[in-house]
Amino acid sequence: MKTSEIRELSTPDLIERIDTEKTMLVRMRLNHAITPLDNTQKLKQARITIARLLTELRKRELTQKSN
Repeated sequence: MKTSEIRELSTPDLIERIDTEKTMLVRMRLNHAITPLDNTQKLKQARITIARLLTELRKRELTQKSN
């Protein structure tokens, strides 16, 4: 997910997306433990996406506090 797409999400959608991405990451890790994934880069990409989402959420919290 691109940064520009993340910025377009509303705050409730952003929180929902974070929960969804975290759940998908846990499932991928469990599946990888049982049967190795074809592309292990998907785990890294999921972690990066979660970090981007959390960063945008934190940025919004800080701008809201400063206003």
